[in-house]
Amino acid sequence: MRQTLLLAAAAAAALAHSAAAQEARTWANPVDVDYKYNFEQTHRGISYRTGADPVIVLHRDRYFLFQTLADGYWTSENLIDWTYVHPNKWPFESNVAPAAVSDGEKLYLMQSAFEPRPLLVSEHPETGQWEWHTRILPPVPGAVSRNEEGSFGEGGLPEGKLPPGPWDPGLFIDDDGRWYLYWGSSNIYPLYAAELDSAPPMRFVSDPIKLHVLHPDQHGWERFGQDHSGTLPDGTAIKPYMEGAWMTKHGGRYYLQYGAPGTEFNAYANGVYVADQPLGPFEYAPYNPISYKPGGFVEGAGHGSTFQDRHGNWWNTGTPWIGHNWTFERRIAMFPGGFTADGQMHFSSRFGDYPQRMPVGKVDDPDSLFTGWFPLSYRAPAEASSTTGEFTADRATDENPRTFWVAGANRPGETLTLDLGGLKTVHAVQVNYADYQSGIFAESPDIRTRFRILWSRDGADWQVFADLSGSERDRPNAYVEGERPVEARFIRYEHGEVAGANLAISDFRVFGTAEGAAPATPAAEVSRAGDQRNALVRIHPVEGALGYNIRWGTAPDRLFLTYQVYADDLAAQGDRQEVRALNVGVDYWFAVEAFSASGVSELGEVTAVPAD
Repeated sequence: MRQTLLLAAAAAAALAHSAAAQEARTWANPVDVDYKYNFEQTHRGISYRTGADPVIVLHRDRYFLFQTLADGYWTSENLIDWTYVHPNKWPFESNVAPAAVSDGEKLYLMQSAFEPRPLLVSEHPETGQWEWHTRILPPVPGAVSRNEEGSFGEGGLPEGKLPPGPWDPGLFIDDDGRWYLYWGSSNIYPLYAAELDSAPPMRFVSDPIKLHVLHPDQHGWERFGQDHSGTLPDGTAIKPYMEGAWMTKHGGRYYLQYGAPGTEFNAYANGVYVADQPLGPFEYAPYNPISYKPGGFVEGAGHGSTFQDRHGNWWNTGTPWIGHNWTFERRIAMFPGGFTADGQMHFSSRFGDYPQRMPVGKVDDPDSLFTGWFPLSYRAPAEASSTTGEFTADRATDENPRTFWVAGANRPGETLTLDLGGLKTVHAVQVNYADYQSGIFAESPDIRTRFRILWSRDGADWQVFADLSGSERDRPNAYVEGERPVEARFIRYEHGEVAGANLAISDFRVFGTAEGAAPATPAAEVSRAGDQRNALVRIHPVEGALGYNIRWGTAPDRLFLTYQVYADDLAAQGDRQEVRALNVGVDYWFAVEAFSASGVSELGEVTAVPAD
């Protein structure tokens, strides 16, 4: 009997271990969905995929992902595997930056608009079936028409008049069931807010109130341009944009989030104002931005949403920038985070585009989700079966989504082979395709991605790491974890099929680890002379470092913000990196850590960087 019980216990433990192993899956940014081809630049012959302004809502224990210009949306049970849904009544006019909110029983969906449009409702949106909550929303009190807006000249709108809207809406249902609408997207006008009566046909309960505008003279991260330069690449000064309102309630307080300073370049981020009431008054959070990722392969974290997963973990979504084919060529990212005991909102981009574990329970430390797998492919020697012009194989290993390898032909059997320089433990790969003269301007059922990943110790004997040669999915940012880790020196992409005219890969990212000790702890000096919005970080390089994380925050134990820089890029800058995202009058603390495929160093000395 005792032996039977032991065998039963062992079997149960094995099953539990197997289930846990299946559940503890990994993923990586950009989010692996079938981004849709955009039609907007058809007349210019510019083909590119769209992915931006993501809203993720947990509704009836399923996740729903809405975004800009997708002609539909996605649903998932685990935040990893996403299924595209064709709705019966949406979008209208190629919907941009939609709002979505669940009351627990029904999911409501609203488009950005310059004049009244419908509000949809569905109990089971995974079916694609929607009904009218109201066929037309009430007009925004005081809003002018789109044609009327331009008639007021350079002086702008007179007092009491609002711009056309609501554009970039955010819907919020409070605990007492009352509805609120937040909206705005402009480099001139503020965000707006009002209470709604949700009973059809709906009405505005209150007149819209003006909220805040940007203050780039005080908030360094609100400056437009690459690394908050304040200008376009040609030096033209430009005012920053504020958009993407989103409301989260936590601990009895209201967190009004917004995206700034513009979706172009690496500086797109999310910030927050906090209040005790849903319509304010709101106070700027000195720890802003709350979600920020200016360095690495995925650059940009602005204009998204905040949600809790089914385990109670907090996430913030955002819009990374590619911008090769078109300024608004973008993708989607998610970053884990939460709230401190005293209510500080924060999200982590530390190793934010390397593989992460998807939590299967409540997680106290978002950084603990990092797998410890690093890009073994960075600057690895690459050899291609064929090449078009200057688009050489080395462009696929530089962690830059705007450079890419183009094969001589889009045909099965083309290969891209990386030499990792020695035996490394490979856990996962991510194949990021580029749209080089793809010639696609609309969706089609035959758009799919097919390939195999092979591995070898010696470059002669090859085995299969992953096989997607029979896939029916389109995966422009395909992340694939192997069934088991392998000890490999060579990794090969073997082409099957992509829909575009050309086979182009921006980055063939191989993730894993290497034997050896983690880098030594780096020393660094941080100065904040002159402009308080900027800090200059001087890093003393350490041997073997692949890169460095500059971490900072408003308390020594709250280094929630990260600027990642690779060692070779840092050397090219004279071992210095400027952080231009600080707030005037706020004291900060900085520290630096080094990382390599062998691990992460101890965090360097935490240095006070006061405002004075």
